[in-house]
Amino acid sequence: MNKKTVQNFGCEKTVEIAKDLLGKYLVREIKGKKVELMITEVEAYDGPEDRASHASKGKTERTKIMFGHPGRFYVYLCYGMHWMLNIVTGPKDYPAAILIRGAGDMNGPAKLTKFLGVDKKFNDKPCSMESGLWVEDRGVIVLPRQIHKGPRIGVAYAGPVWAKKHYRFWLSPETVLRLKKRNG
Repeated sequence: MNKKTVQNFGCEKTVEIAKDLLGKYLVREIKGKKVELMITEVEAYDGPEDRASHASKGKTERTKIMFGHPGRFYVYLCYGMHWMLNIVTGPKDYPAAILIRGAGDMNGPAKLTKFLGVDKKFNDKPCSMESGLWVEDRGVIVLPRQIHKGPRIGVAYAGPVWAKKHYRFWLSPETVLRLKKRNG
């Protein structure tokens, strides 16, 4: 099976990268063992005008990673108890990132980070084998018609326009099963 790491974050628009991440595998090495989960749900946060993005208030100590180079993790604490895993999609000085909302059987970004042991130590680390957390392309083909889209979750504060943007993308459980069967 072809397993190549995904490193071209920032070469396309964030919304397109978000859709492209569906069907890829989030891989975490823990104590010499690999946990491999198909990415099934994501949300895009695209640029300084996106009122749902942390970066809409400008560059701060917390958000400076989003203004940095693409392909790095932006990990932050939500509600003082849940770590959220994002991948910066750049380009440099253009704050954009993708929240990984679900992978494998882990539905929900907090469940996912807890399961994978992801916390602030991954903040500003590269999405690569060297960091122990990366994305692999295993040749799974996700057709556009298989991708569902809708508003992002928990962003009512962004106002009626940005809260309703269809920047959340996911695969149905049935589609995930078909993709796994087809790709072994």
